[in-house]
Amino acid sequence: MSAWSNAILILAVAAAPGFARADVFSFTDADGVAHFSNVPSDSRYKLLVATPGEIAPAPAEKGPSINWLARSAQYDGVIRGAAKDATIQAALVRAVIVVESGFNPRATSKKGAIGLMQLLPATAKRYGVKNIYDPEQNVRAGARYLSDLLARFDSNLELALAAYNAGEEAVERYGRHVPPFRETLAYVPSVMKVYQHLMDQAHAG
Repeated sequence: MSAWSNAILILAVAAAPGFARADVFSFTDADGVAHFSNVPSDSRYKLLVATPGEIAPAPAEKGPSINWLARSAQYDGVIRGAAKDATIQAALVRAVIVVESGFNPRATSKKGAIGLMQLLPATAKRYGVKNIYDPEQNVRAGARYLSDLLARFDSNLELALAAYNAGEEAVERYGRHVPPFRETLAYVPSVMKVYQHLMDQAHAG
């Protein structure tokens, strides 16, 4: 079982129709267990990330809305395998998924990005994805893309994340700096913050 599962990380971002990306709140209890939620029902919760942008709602489903992040442990194996193959940290892949889709494999953006790692169809095609909604194919392609971006930008994580959000050419166009786009300026620190939190939790465990 992964450190994620052992830590009982409860990430509950709703995916109800019309619901955009939600803020993520967290607290660490007396036993050192980190808790995450989009609903700060306990006074100990503090805002960790105000997630940027919007995700178009997934196709409506009958019955109660699904808390995708509460089910995120089902993707542990996929994330670990994809990260290992791409030689990057699993925590980084997980942090991108938290901010990109809230672990909703059917998420789509207004710009046409799809799935857990919000791949554009062109990017998916570039990495040989046959079914962009398939979690394993989506995550593996997203992890490889992140790895390639880190190589392109000399292991500068902030620039790699900026390129993941705004595109490689945008980062190059602005002199290899984070482009001054409102969404990108919010996106990069959001992913970094979740990533650092997950790394700290893994080290503590």
